[in-house]
Amino acid sequence: MKWYRWLAVVPAIGMLGGVPFANRVTPYVLGLPFLLFWVTAWVVLTSVIMWIIYVLDRAREPRSERAQP
Repeated sequence: MKWYRWLAVVPAIGMLGGVPFANRVTPYVLGLPFLLFWVTAWVVLTSVIMWIIYVLDRAREPRSERAQP
């Protein structure tokens, strides 16, 4: 397994493990209670992390294995 694929664990830890620490209403961030902002931020960060994993996979994949259009 490639080391950077372990980045996929980070969103699960942040979203599930961080909720007990972020479970509060204040401060409001962007008009959202803090917990809602926390979950929304992790949804966005999950997309970014998955994109990073995809880019690293594509960069390490030999050209001959890439799908031809």
